[in-house]
Amino acid sequence: MSEATSAAPRIPRHLAIIMDGNGRWAERRRRPRAIGHRAGARAVNVCIDFCLEKGIRALTLFAFSSENWGRPQDEVGALMKLFMTALEREVDDLARRGVRIRFIGERERFQPAIVERMDAAEALTRANQRLHLTIAASYGGRWDIAQAARALALEVAAGRLAPEAIDEAAVGARVALADLPPPDLFIRTGGEMRVSNFLLWQLAYTELWFTERLWPEVDAATLQQALDDYARRERRFGLTGAQIAAREGSDATPQGNPQ
Repeated sequence: MSEATSAAPRIPRHLAIIMDGNGRWAERRRRPRAIGHRAGARAVNVCIDFCLEKGIRALTLFAFSSENWGRPQDEVGALMKLFMTALEREVDDLARRGVRIRFIGERERFQPAIVERMDAAEALTRANQRLHLTIAASYGGRWDIAQAARALALEVAAGRLAPEAIDEAAVGARVALADLPPPDLFIRTGGEMRVSNFLLWQLAYTELWFTERLWPEVDAATLQQALDDYARRERRFGLTGAQIAAREGSDATPQGNPQ
């Protein structure tokens, strides 16, 4: 193996991001918060371009939480308008670039016109494999686990599943993103250092990276800084450093849970 090959940086398979700071970015400029959300949408495009360039296969963005419905009505309305505009303008281009789009969360809480656009975007891009782009909208990690528990309860009630067969794998197969590897790297912008009810099950062994930069300020250099930090970390998945060292050069990364 050449020195160049052996020194190749580790790239996360799956990147999850809380895009925090749009409102504060606008307020610092004495502009309406809706302007910040529009600036944040441009940063989303930067992030997608970055993932495509680096070969990151999955990107999950926290766009709108279950709790965000409680924000001022004018801000929620502006977000919904921006969401609709993005679906109208961006989907065709993303489809041409090999991006698969899907949405996780309580879809029924959105207006029918938005749900229709979401369904159409998923249908158009379903066969794409270059980048799996997931938008968490009206999403909460506790809701995600609860809906998995509800699905298991229904199977038990129908006699298709024995209660003793419920284990971590059974729950993990029913939470959102079960068909993707768990996130390797989580990024949160805006200076807050918490996961805020995002992918609570899926982030169990994810590397966390926080930055003071507000989301509209994020550029390729910021994202590269996060990847560089990730590449320096030793991911042990509950094992010892010696055990991980013995696995280097193999494809024996633990699968499923833990990850």
